[in-house]
Order: sequence, then structure tokens, then C-alpha cells
Amino acid sequence: MTAVNLQDDVALSSLARGLVGSEILKIAGEIRTLVERGRDICNLTVGDFAPKEFRIPYKLNDLIADALAAGETNYPPSDGVKELRQAVVRFYENALGLTYPIESTLIAGGARPVIFAAYAAVVDPGDRVIYPTPSWNNNHYTYLVGGKAVELVVGPETNFLPTAELLRPLVRDARLLCINSPLNPTGTVMSRDEVERIARLVVDENSRRRARDERPLFLLWDQIYWMLTFGESRHYAPAQLVPESTQYTILVDGISKAFAATGLRVGWSIAPPPITSRMRDILGHVGAWAPRPEQVAVAKFLGMAPEIESFHEHMIRELQLRLDLLYDGFESMRSEGLPVRAIAPQGAIYLSAQFQLAGRSNEEIRKLLLDEAGFAVVPFQAFGSKKEDGWFRLSAGAVSPADIEAGLRRVRETLLKVAR
Repeated sequence: MTAVNLQDDVALSSLARGLVGSEILKIAGEIRTLVERGRDICNLTVGDFAPKEFRIPYKLNDLIADALAAGETNYPPSDGVKELRQAVVRFYENALGLTYPIESTLIAGGARPVIFAAYAAVVDPGDRVIYPTPSWNNNHYTYLVGGKAVELVVGPETNFLPTAELLRPLVRDARLLCINSPLNPTGTVMSRDEVERIARLVVDENSRRRARDERPLFLLWDQIYWMLTFGESRHYAPAQLVPESTQYTILVDGISKAFAATGLRVGWSIAPPPITSRMRDILGHVGAWAPRPEQVAVAKFLGMAPEIESFHEHMIRELQLRLDLLYDGFESMRSEGLPVRAIAPQGAIYLSAQFQLAGRSNEEIRKLLLDEAGFAVVPFQAFGSKKEDGWFRLSAGAVSPADIEAGLRRVRETLLKVAR
């Protein structure tokens, strides 16, 4: 008998063999190695915050220390500490005018676990899952639960966001519709009218199904960036505009982006109580709980409206400064006739830029910018896109204005060389 080589994929499950790792983290690892070797790089890759540029709120920092000092270090309840679940309910009532029972709330170790739990709770193998491309990780979650991907390719003509008109032919027989706004990777924000039209589409489709005793269509609404919008852009949740959509919506949120707190791992979902109950049970077997000290601290911090407002005033100003520097820099290059354009900042921590270098793949463009300009960006292929159209995500949370200005100068020099 021939022994199985444990270094070979054949020793693994079919799930493991077919899984594609995070393309973003792979690129980030490459950049980290280059920086450790001394390369000067404007790193716009990972959707994270450098603490020297964006600290968590000082009050939240103090509340976590207080919770640790008080001995809040044991297991939290599997659905989250009660005080935090209550605080989330109050927070949405005060900030968005939405009312939920505490039984709808589930706390977890960031938004990722509750997104996975939502997929696992409502999607059976073979069920159709609709999501736009580019978008973050929907392709991977669909694979993990054995769903059938229904990818809607979107572009700048719709702000890289789906519309009710585009979705309407796809919803029949679908089980889950996944939408993120403000959108990772593009930093674009869905309009009020479009949110209302999509929420109405979900309600109407479920009215049709209810009359035929069919399984419902659920809406996974990821609003992890909702507190970070710029200029005239505003975020709206489906339940604000179409209250009847609440019974079909699984809302995902957390503190990671809004409070520059990616490493604290506190996220949550709000869903119909029967779904929340099953999501809790799924995560209970995984142990994907948020740390208890952070939960206790966030429960108090969410009730401190003046501190939150003050923090966001500073954070949004600094984010917009960086995103505007990028946008204005690319617009200046475009006015010179260089092959680049960008979408003006709307929300989240991202800017979408297109490098129109004919004959080069996105990977070739990425390597050119990295090798020649020390400018690290992520192609839309990392977000499920299959087009070689030169679109990239630029993340502004881990760089200084000086980093951006220096990087843009190098990009301009590189594009001038290419243009010659």
C-alpha cells in the first residue's frame, strides 16, 4: 500500500482542496516582505488602519482597560453580553430610527463570523446566491456553504452597485441576495431611491412566494461602513425605507471600520429572531465570540453619542483628506492626458481608480505600479471581478498624506514613462 503524502492536496477534504485563499492577504504579505527589506512603499492594499494614523477612540480604549481591571475575562454568552445587545438595539433606534427586539441581535468576533453564519443558516447546497461583482468575499462564502453563485457584473455606470432593475430577472428562485453599501472595494454609496427599490423588490418577491408556499428570499445587508460617508452621500438601511423588508433582512455591522477598531473583533447582526437563534448555534460550535472586555466596553461606548460624534468628525476629516489627495492627484494626471481616472470619494475608506494601460492585465499593471512606483494597490479580481479592465481598490486607512503625495509623484513619473 502506498502511503499518502500529507504534503499533497489529495490528503485533504474536497472543501479544502477547492478553497481559494484571500487574494488581498496574499498581496498584503508580499508588500509586508518588501517593506521589511527596506522598500519605500505607499501601501494602499489592506482595508485596515495604521494606529499612528487612526487610533481607536480614547474613551473606548479606557473602557476596555476598565473592563479588564474589573475581571471581565471569562466566556461571554454565546449570543453576546446582554448589555451590548441592548446597546446595539438602542444605538439603531437613536441613529437610524429602527426598532428591534433584543432577540434579533447576535454579537460575534467581528462581522466575518456573522456573515458566514448568515450564509450557513439560510443557504442549502445548490441554493442560488445573488451578489454583485466586484464585492467582498461573497464568492468565497457561497463556495463554503455549497451555494450556486449568481454573479451580477456591475460597473461605473451604476456606481459599481446593483440596481433593482438589474436584480429583478435574477431573484426568482434565489435564496439570498447580498449587498454591501458603502461598498468594499469601490467606496461607492447606494442612493436612497435605489435602496428603497431593492427593498421593495425583496418584499414583492416574497409576497409572490408566500402565495405559493415557497421558501423566502433573504437580503444580507452589510453596512459595516455606514458611519463613514463623505460630502452629500448618505447611508440608508432597507428597513428605514420599506419597514416590511425587516422580516427578510439580515443586517451586518460592527465597530471595526467606524471606530478604526479592526483588531478588537466586535461585530454583530440583526435578523428575525428564528434566524438569529440558529446563527448563534452555528457560531457556538465555532467559538467565534467577541472578547468579553471589548463587549463590555463597547456596550458603554455606543451610548456615548457626544464622544462618537467627536471621534467621527476627526476621523472622517482625515479619511477624506487622504481620499481627496488620491482623487485630485489622479484627476490632475488625467488632465495631462495620462491614462488614469478615479471615482470621487463617497464612503468607506476606499477609492476606485482605473489605469487604462492597453495590452496589460490587471496583474501586470499592479506589478508595474509596485515595482516602478512603490505604489501598492489591489485589483478588482480580488473581489470576484473577471474583467481585465484596469480597475483597482485603494485603501486609505494605513497611510499618511505625505505617503500619498510621494506615491502619486512616483505614479506620475511611471505613467509618463509608459506614455512615451
